[in-house]
Amino acid sequence: MGKRIVVIGAVACGPKSACRAKRLMPEAEVTLIDKDDLISYGGCGIPYYISGDIPDENQLRETSFHMVRDEYFFHHAKGIDHVLTRTLATEIDRERKVVKVKHLDSGEENEIPYDNLVLATGSTPFVPPIPGRDLEGVFAISNLHKAIEIKQRLARGEIERAVIIGAGPIGLEMAEAFADLWGIETTVLEYFDQVLPRLIDPPLARMVEHHLREKGVKVVVNARIKEIRGKDGRVTEVVEERGSYPADIVVFATGVRPNTELARKAGLLVDRGIVVNDRLQTSDPNIYAGGDCIETTHLVTGKRVVLPLGSLANRQGRVIGDNLAGRPTRFPGVVGAFIMKCFDLAIGACGLSLSVARAEGFDAFYALNNQTERAHYYPEAEFIFVELVADRRIRRVLGFQAVGPKTDGTLARIHAISSILPHRPTVEDLISLELAYAPPFNSALDPIHDVAHTAENILTGLLVQIDWEEALRRLREGDPNTVFVDTRHPREAEPLVKKYPGRWIHVEYDKVRGEMDKIPRDKDVILICNSSRRAYEAQRWLMAAGYERTFVPPGGLNFLRRWGVEL
Repeated sequence: MGKRIVVIGAVACGPKSACRAKRLMPEAEVTLIDKDDLISYGGCGIPYYISGDIPDENQLRETSFHMVRDEYFFHHAKGIDHVLTRTLATEIDRERKVVKVKHLDSGEENEIPYDNLVLATGSTPFVPPIPGRDLEGVFAISNLHKAIEIKQRLARGEIERAVIIGAGPIGLEMAEAFADLWGIETTVLEYFDQVLPRLIDPPLARMVEHHLREKGVKVVVNARIKEIRGKDGRVTEVVEERGSYPADIVVFATGVRPNTELARKAGLLVDRGIVVNDRLQTSDPNIYAGGDCIETTHLVTGKRVVLPLGSLANRQGRVIGDNLAGRPTRFPGVVGAFIMKCFDLAIGACGLSLSVARAEGFDAFYALNNQTERAHYYPEAEFIFVELVADRRIRRVLGFQAVGPKTDGTLARIHAISSILPHRPTVEDLISLELAYAPPFNSALDPIHDVAHTAENILTGLLVQIDWEEALRRLREGDPNTVFVDTRHPREAEPLVKKYPGRWIHVEYDKVRGEMDKIPRDKDVILICNSSRRAYEAQRWLMAAGYERTFVPPGGLNFLRRWGVEL
């Protein structure tokens, strides 16, 4: 018998590391431990199971060839020597190299010796200390059992109104799960001033909020929850400073915290998560750790971060398995690539948002762009909206975000940027990026190229912008020192010319050079079109003619429409 490997945690990272080690070292004695009886399931699929897109919970536990990943599977198919479910690891004795465990069904306690230990203890949902959080009907999605219980309540018709606390990815996925198939009256309460805070920035977040409202979901930002109330021990409403929201179910989607208690108790180095090196060894070289419970390096900031993603947990499990078998393998770090579905939208990002980049000390700015995600003349081409975040001083790309239709277009752009972010690309590197083109799949110039061109124009002073918030304020307040010049077709511009006489002027795109006398030189000139392309070209002609106060709102009117703003 070879070395003894004990793996604690059997959802994502743990099974991957155990199976990889066993494949590389068939002679090893591998033990897999988990306190639950449902193991190795696709946790990221839980919202789609609740929605009904995935009808059976076992589908979350099946392989691609339809074997359920249970104790039998791991022992007989994968060769894991001991698969101990409903078994809680209570203590690690590093000197004696044993793990103390308690078998939850029998109450029996014993010790399991190891040569190498793997900690894949995952994370626990964070539930803020709000009064009433212990009422029946208040959930945090911590495991598959909770998901099954929610699905059963829905199927029995016990839920008519749902309140979700937190508008991160899980919160929005759960909102869709309740509102779409089940038709539940759904409210999302978010502490911050936008949905998906710190992941995407306000221009794209406002699109997502508007889309949620179009789908019947009530979105409340800047929410300050006072308490959760109930009757006869069961939840009835959530009370917020500005009102109350009836609820038959409340779901906390307020993030997770790494499960580090076992590691901390064993004297391992722990900060927010378990500290590991790039081979995923802890401060004890005989003990490895991976998944939601660890800290890893963010490759843009260079700082340690906790990033609980199933994709990372699986990759880390393979790295651990390699190193257990003596194959030196590194996990270099992360750039935070994520993607999600929200009704008819695909939302993705990687790297840093503008707010995070500035908080990290970068001289950050952003460029916005929108165009069709495939050739504009190809049937059913739809718009994708993208944001590029870069450092103004050194032109380094820091992050990228996209909101597009529910196709693979957003995913393709996130993949392209996330693959080069570790190499510290510049705006010019993105302009030079070679990307595949055919009209059914892409434009000759990809949205990545176009937003990089916009960023370069901003950096070189060729494009001077004004935020939409400021432009709208001037329009609504009737700023006498500002005039809006609409470069679109006369039929598009006519309603606004009539509504704002003397302040909204129409000069069509191809007539700007010949009709500059219509545009005052003594006012701020805000140039308007649908996407900002025509407005930008008009700005170039005006600047060449000596106009000194011209501005273009980023992204054009297409952004306002997706925000639900009508002029």
